[in-house]
Amino acid sequence: MTTVTVIKVKGKIKSIECDGHTGYGVEGEDIVCAALSSIVQTAALGILSVAGVNADYRINEDRGWLKLTLPDNMTQTQAHDSEVILNTLLLGVTDLHESFSDFVELEVK
Repeated sequence: MTTVTVIKVKGKIKSIECDGHTGYGVEGEDIVCAALSSIVQTAALGILSVAGVNADYRINEDRGWLKLTLPDNMTQTQAHDSEVILNTLLLGVTDLHESFSDFVELEVK
């Protein structure tokens, strides 16, 4: 199972962490893992490249772990763009969790 943890500070998403493999299918054919990875990694690319935020982005593919944390020193535009991107990510992960709750756990703190 993959646990996705979303941390909010003052109502805004500050970080997202994914930990573990979904276990839905065999490695390389796991559609739930592929869907989750696509949602999260596309959002991370949006934060880093489109919004231009120097976020702390770490990944460990063997463990199935990824963490993205926004910095405190963003411009107003970067903060807005990041919030839009991360709220869209949350919608996608929520939908995936609702469909595959045995394989994707979602925690919003």
